[in-house]
Amino acid sequence: MAQAVKKKPSKSNNMLRWMAFLLLTFVFVGLLASLMAPQGKIDEVPLSDVIARANDENGNIKKITVEGSDLKITLKGEEHYTQISRKDPSGTLYEQGLIDQCASLNGEELSQCQAKYPEIEYKEASSFWSYALDILIIGLPIVLIILFFSSMMRQAQSMNNQNMGFGKAKAKLYGPDKKKVLFSDVAGNDAAKQDLAEIVDFLKEPKKYEKLGAKIPRGVLLAGDPGTGKTLMARAVAGEASVPFFSISGSEFAEMFVGVGASRVRDLFAKAKKNAPSIIFIDEIDAVAHKRDARGGAGREDEQTLNQILVEMDGFDNDSGVIVIAATNRVDMLDKALLRPGRFDRHVNVTLPERKDRLEILKVHFKNKPAEKDVDLDALAAKTAGSSGADLANIANEAAITAAREGHKEITNDDLTEAFERVAIGPERKSKVMNDHERKVTAYHEAGHAIVGHVLPDSDPVHKVTIIPRGRTGGVTWFLPPEDRSYKSVYELKDILARAMGGRMAEKLIFGEDAITTGASSDLRNVAELSKEMVVEEGMGSQTRHLVFPDQSTGYYTITTSKPYSEKTAEVIDLEVKKLSDEAAKRAEDVLRANKPVLDRLAEALLQHETLEEKDLVPLLKDAKLPATAKLHQ
Repeated sequence: MAQAVKKKPSKSNNMLRWMAFLLLTFVFVGLLASLMAPQGKIDEVPLSDVIARANDENGNIKKITVEGSDLKITLKGEEHYTQISRKDPSGTLYEQGLIDQCASLNGEELSQCQAKYPEIEYKEASSFWSYALDILIIGLPIVLIILFFSSMMRQAQSMNNQNMGFGKAKAKLYGPDKKKVLFSDVAGNDAAKQDLAEIVDFLKEPKKYEKLGAKIPRGVLLAGDPGTGKTLMARAVAGEASVPFFSISGSEFAEMFVGVGASRVRDLFAKAKKNAPSIIFIDEIDAVAHKRDARGGAGREDEQTLNQILVEMDGFDNDSGVIVIAATNRVDMLDKALLRPGRFDRHVNVTLPERKDRLEILKVHFKNKPAEKDVDLDALAAKTAGSSGADLANIANEAAITAAREGHKEITNDDLTEAFERVAIGPERKSKVMNDHERKVTAYHEAGHAIVGHVLPDSDPVHKVTIIPRGRTGGVTWFLPPEDRSYKSVYELKDILARAMGGRMAEKLIFGEDAITTGASSDLRNVAELSKEMVVEEGMGSQTRHLVFPDQSTGYYTITTSKPYSEKTAEVIDLEVKKLSDEAAKRAEDVLRANKPVLDRLAEALLQHETLEEKDLVPLLKDAKLPATAKLHQ
């Protein structure tokens, strides 16, 4: 589980924040008090003097305003008022004499009386809510201003924290609270697990090796195809040793700012040392540790990051208890300085699983899935030659999805077969509509593949033929090897080329030279790629036998259009590729001409049933024969 380390604010910062808050509060209260203060001059006079001056014809009182328990008196010729208590000490209302003098009059006398005495205006006393409203109207803008400046201060502090943590490593720390992955959870790759077991033993008992003067490798490089379980293997090492496991991807070191990647490398190794013994796992290390070329700049970000990795791996103490495990599927891209002894001086190849390993992997993935007792995982393991552990996990998941879609309570063999074919060659596209002529062309095309592949002695057996579109293809002829093989001979590769040309040659034989279709485009592409690989990379050309021409532009920044051979050699290579393609086409055509009745019979069966399994193909292909012109060896 990733553990984020938060920086605690210092006491001095907290003190400054409180002082700023208190200062703003005092300013706010002072402004509010000044705004709420009464405008004008306030005098205190005796109540009896007010009554006498109000009753006097020559008195200078202009207006009397009664508001609750307050009395505001405005003098003639002045704007300010005098505020006194509404009641006199005896409890008699002061304005009673003024009102009683005019109460018994009417008509003109009443108007003269009212004009003689100052106007008395009565107002309701201000309630709590009126005071609250006044405070809200006056204080709300001030509060908003305070909040605005407070928000600006927090944003500035947040940006400062981000800038301070920009060079921190983004590695995820998997500690003891995370579910452990053990070697028993990783099926297959026994050789790789044996090499890594020494790393685990060193982390558990380092003194056993130190007594004999042995030094454990500082770096372990896991190399293998995608999906073979390199990351899972590294986690198993940490789980077996029960040590902290820092996981980071090579791309997470890279930034647009020069020096950030190197800073993150330093921070990562510093954290690992504090938690030693520990493991640093760098996935896809080729993203940051690729080969440096002579044209590279010393100030380039990726090269600075690589240089820092080289320094850290060669610099930390041998007894620090920190081991670096890296994974890549492009060892040829890595810089030589990284692969030398003292850095990544142990290379572990994580290969594609063999048949027995595939069976164990399938058992792991089907352990928690309900399946019928007769589900044949061994047969599936035999079919999936060349599949990685990730491919097998995907097949198991697709089988569960298929069973759920079909409403099955348990996974059946049919669900397993459908899942395997969906992953290997794509889902069926039954909704695609083909007319009768297209169906006939597809049937003869797939029948041509099947017959050529069946009669050639070094070809794999035919497993299934269908004219139902799957994936991007209009039909599929499927060949499965009976066993895992590490090498292929020239005979085997030439048979693969010939059966790939079987579809195009069947169209030519049945419909004519100029009636061939675009259905063979992918077949022709595969023939061209395999023929060139045989000549350029495997040294299997007749004129270039034992010669290979590897592409040396393996650097990320190597941009070149030149070839590692001369133009004359390029012409020879082109002729060799053409020769292999022509030979494959001729062999396929000879086989189909010799087996024309079988071709018609198989095509008719495909038009009727659309899909033929291996058991259905046996009686249909029993009469197929290999002509002498198609033989490569007697």
